[in-house]
Amino acid sequence: MPRGPRQVLEERVSQISDELESLFESSLGVACRELAEQLNQAVRRLRIAPDPDELCATLEHAAQRFSTGSALFRIDGTQAVNERIAVPLYTAPALAAATGTRDPQIAAATAGEVSAALVALFEHTPEMRAYVFPLDVRERVPALIYCWGTVQVAAIELLAQVASAVWSAIPEPEPEPEPPPQLVTITLAPPVAAPEAPAAASSWDAMTAGEQEIHLRAQRFARLKAAEMRLYHAELVQTGRARRNLYEILRQPIDTAREGFRAQFFSACPSMVDYLHLELTRSLANDDTDLLGNTYPGPLV
Repeated sequence: MPRGPRQVLEERVSQISDELESLFESSLGVACRELAEQLNQAVRRLRIAPDPDELCATLEHAAQRFSTGSALFRIDGTQAVNERIAVPLYTAPALAAATGTRDPQIAAATAGEVSAALVALFEHTPEMRAYVFPLDVRERVPALIYCWGTVQVAAIELLAQVASAVWSAIPEPEPEPEPPPQLVTITLAPPVAAPEAPAAASSWDAMTAGEQEIHLRAQRFARLKAAEMRLYHAELVQTGRARRNLYEILRQPIDTAREGFRAQFFSACPSMVDYLHLELTRSLANDDTDLLGNTYPGPLV
């Protein structure tokens, strides 16, 4: 018998409670014990939230205890929205990546990564980092927790996982019934030709489950390596964009990532795509391959 959302919630919360207990037992000092107790209290409040609105409010309040600053955004189409601001996702690559991949993101708190609007609203400085934790609810992201400054990453990631499980267990509202159809006069038309056969399955659908898993791991590898370059070489990334020679300036980390990608994925999967090249182009070069420079060797073959 398949497990229901409430059973999945209880299993996930039980697992997280074990993690909190382990943290508690291994904590040294009053400060660490207080952290574990605050996490336990936050989990208890999240579990009894009756609806998504209260759940989001509870999560936002809890996240404030574990970061210098935090804000919760609901995802409304192509925008991240809260009561203070609406941010188009195309202006905030870090938020867009968290929404698209359903994975946490770490980025420089700059206009190119989190949007000029958030930099101005939260008074970010160039050396700051932003942390984005998506809520994964039924394979979509309806909300994000956005944090900056000093952030207890493990604590907030746990809270986001609990909130995701609770939200997934909340029944979705019943759709409103459609109005009854109006009576219409039907005029018979001459017969039309039969429709063409449907197109063949896409290359993704034609892959085995094993191949699909390798592709997904390759995508995660590419996102991770690009995110590490943006995080640990933020100044070099900005310089490379300005000089339009990102590859020349970041040759060592890019070459290391390329060799790792080739060794791990191209030899194991004949259908492999160079996701690393796509991610470098998207997140490092802002979808402008010219910013990689004339010496960039191009996609792996």
